Amino acid sequence: MTETTRLGDEIIMAGIGGTGVLVAGQVLAWAAQHHYKYVSWVPSYAAAKRGWPVECTVIFSDEEIDCSILDEAKTVMVFESSQFEAFQPRVRSGGLLITEKSALKGEKQRQDIALVAIPGLEAAASMGEPLINNLILLGAYIQVAGTVPVELIEAELERRYEGSRLELNRQAFQSGLELAREPAKG
Repeated sequence: MTETTRLGDEIIMAGIGGTGVLVAGQVLAWAAQHHYKYVSWVPSYAAAKRGWPVECTVIFSDEEIDCSILDEAKTVMVFESSQFEAFQPRVRSGGLLITEKSALKGEKQRQDIALVAIPGLEAAASMGEPLINNLILLGAYIQVAGTVPVELIEAELERRYEGSRLELNRQAFQSGLELAREPAKG
């Protein structure tokens, strides 16, 4: 992709504290800085406690970022399905909503957005580590949106992790890529 054809993105990632939402956002932001001129990562905590709502905003573009705080975004990722209903309205018209599929009670209320529901927790449990759901959903985002090259995410994982943790995180990311290729999109 040439510099003039690259599309940036603005993503709201939402979940609960302790499940890796902020880590997924950091991995994406650090990888994106090697592909885009401007990158922003802003965490937001409802309460600084494990299990309480948390979100982060990641924006990357070749144009200057005017504001890093977003009420709505082109892409919203919901890592905890209980927050699906609350974050669905925060997707801009024509945008993308990626959500964890397990225990999903709500339905897509809007016809003007694309929905991709990923069984990340199920895949993570099958790998023996529920906390890697964050990287599974990150892989799904990269597969569907195509905004940051896979190789840059993999390089960031290698930079951050080593040994068995690196291998598990790499497998989680690859699993997300694969799950997003499957036709079970909403």
